[in-house]
Amino acid sequence: MREAVGGVDARVRQAGLLYEQAVFTGDPGPLAEADRELDAAEADLAVARGRLMHTWFLLGRDQDPAAAEEDPGELPLFERAARLYRALGNAGGEAEALFWVGCCHQIVRRDNATAVPVLERSLELAARAGDKPVMAEALRHLGIAAHAAGQLELARQRLEESTRLRREAGLLAGAAANMVGLAYIAAAQDRGQDALALLYEAGAIAEASQAHRVLEQVNEARVALAG
Repeated sequence: MREAVGGVDARVRQAGLLYEQAVFTGDPGPLAEADRELDAAEADLAVARGRLMHTWFLLGRDQDPAAAEEDPGELPLFERAARLYRALGNAGGEAEALFWVGCCHQIVRRDNATAVPVLERSLELAARAGDKPVMAEALRHLGIAAHAAGQLELARQRLEESTRLRREAGLLAGAAANMVGLAYIAAAQDRGQDALALLYEAGAIAEASQAHRVLEQVNEARVALAG
């Protein structure tokens, strides 16, 4: 995922310089460019803010699934970002924003029917932009949707590809999280030894990465699959 805090600051400063240029010269030309700079900054901030809201939801769900509530501001932020990126012709930014739109529908609202087409569009745009981390995220959640629909082989393929891309990007804790899902799929396909091997590797990676939340997921999977 992109980290755009420095870029936001730079864009706001650039918009200020363009404002000064327009107001002192009387030439309105720079104002259109300033608008574009601020639209890009707004889109980056919307994604960053929405991601925080989404994480609050996830951590709250970990503590008490029944009490986890959607922040009503989350989805509108991601949708606004997607529109802004689209208008700016920023395919990579739109891909990321659409991923979060799909993730919100899938994870927060539990609506795979709405999420899947959005995630597929995110994957398409991310591939076009060469954004492997966003491709990995979209593939992971498309794999989750396929698993929920009982399409085990498709789910396996998508999660394996997501894991490969996460490894390439150095996102090892994310790769470990995918392996937990792959272990459940392996168990459902009667590949018990594969499931155990996946959980062993996922646990080692999570421990080395200090990814305590992923390690908890590994341990939960071990208990669930042992039963």
